[in-house]
Amino acid sequence: MKTEVVAFFDDDTFTLSYVLIDPATDQCAIVDSVLNFDYSSGQTSTESADEIITFVQESNLTVEWILETHVHADHLSAAPYIQEQLGGDIAIGEHIKTVQDVFGKVFNEGTEFARDGSQFDALFKEGSEFMIGELRAKVMHTPGHTPACLTYLIDDMAFVGDTMFMPDYGTARCDFPGGSAEDLWDSMQKILALPDDTKIYVGHDYGTKDRYPVLTGTTVKEQKQNVGLKPTKEEFVKWRNERDSQLNVPKLIIPSLQVNMKAGHVPETIKVPVNKLG
Repeated sequence: MKTEVVAFFDDDTFTLSYVLIDPATDQCAIVDSVLNFDYSSGQTSTESADEIITFVQESNLTVEWILETHVHADHLSAAPYIQEQLGGDIAIGEHIKTVQDVFGKVFNEGTEFARDGSQFDALFKEGSEFMIGELRAKVMHTPGHTPACLTYLIDDMAFVGDTMFMPDYGTARCDFPGGSAEDLWDSMQKILALPDDTKIYVGHDYGTKDRYPVLTGTTVKEQKQNVGLKPTKEEFVKWRNERDSQLNVPKLIIPSLQVNMKAGHVPETIKVPVNKLG
């Protein structure tokens, strides 16, 4: 029985979330969920997450995992809300500890904020394996965009988060604290070393002037023609750093980082650091 993947698109943040289903057991995993957030009013809402929840309930699925590919800087995670409704363990990469240490200082979180990843139910490292029903999933550590970025490998599929986007759009930025264009190049080479027919599921699709609607997936073979790739690592690093220096800071970076480094738990107050981001 073929593994099923159902994609959900959040229009406000161009985020792709996925429900990955083992048809043999009706167990599933949810990848990179979205909690809607109106910055001007400070109000959260759950339209995007509720769409996933409704699908899971109507399909009579059981959630085993709520997976994060990394600490997102452009949207809030709905992981705790989904867990409350559907169950499942919330997981991220073990290098969340590095992200928490860096941004704990940026946001002046104080000693009460644990920087050990304990807000999550599971921390994965390079080579970690876990089960989704009868499906065996494997973890690749693919840093660069952030230190904690992971790629989840299931069957002939790779969920790459923001490491790379559709081939006609490019690759992740690397200018956030802890990011590294050198690391991103190395991570992309790991992904591109997978079999050519491996399906790549991206974390966002922004479209291009020549292409719409949104696309959810591509292949390793197609990603070898990604417009963000360069002939050498040195050329890529130079190009990526120059391009990143011209990019605006994501609109939701301040609330997103504070929420997502805490496994999606929303604090009563969002702090705004002065002259520390961007």
